[in-house]
Amino acid sequence: MNDSLQIAINNESLSILDLVIHASLLVQLVMLILVIASLISWTVIFTKSATLKKLRKEADDFEADFWSGGELNGLYRRCAETGIEPVGMTGIFVAGYREYSRLAGNASIERTDLVEGVQRAMRVALSREIESIESRLPFLATVGSTSPYVGLFGTVWGIMNSFRSLGALQSVSIATVAPGISEALIATAMGLFAAIPAVIGYNRFSADAESLIARYDVFVEEFASIVNRQAVGSRKRS
Repeated sequence: MNDSLQIAINNESLSILDLVIHASLLVQLVMLILVIASLISWTVIFTKSATLKKLRKEADDFEADFWSGGELNGLYRRCAETGIEPVGMTGIFVAGYREYSRLAGNASIERTDLVEGVQRAMRVALSREIESIESRLPFLATVGSTSPYVGLFGTVWGIMNSFRSLGALQSVSIATVAPGISEALIATAMGLFAAIPAVIGYNRFSADAESLIARYDVFVEEFASIVNRQAVGSRKRS
């Protein structure tokens, strides 16, 4: 009866905060690393979600203007003269049209050279956009893949210390073992808590990034085709 009462009292005192405070220094360090990784992951998740949503809206708005039938020169002026560095599909268009305006003024340039020059300028802008879109995604992948193992390391170390300290005791009961094991298992739980959102965020954002990059790539080819048709038309008129 006394043993049962002692176990109940010990279980009530095993709050998470108490277990963290009484854990060994190395286990506490592991927990701190996992907490920091989790906080940074959530920050990346919220900021990346907002950024991708903004870029999708920007692409929708720009495509609506681009295919509305207006003059490309007017669209270029509206995009380039806002005083803000254009991003996303707008930035790719501005880079391509700027190169087109520069090369089209040279009457001796060949049509293929004109189209290739515009494509190169847009590909460079596309590469910058891809780098921006995929930034910080590797961090989520790293947290998602390593956090469970970091937490497991803290658990193994904590259990090892717990059993080593029990070796000096003459009598061992569940009440004696429970605190040490609980302290160690918290590290695994924190590792999973850090890893699961990071993995979900990485998979979602990777899919969204691939979809957005595919839209950019299609636009580059469509604009190059428009430039090619205009170059052919201007050559026939001349």
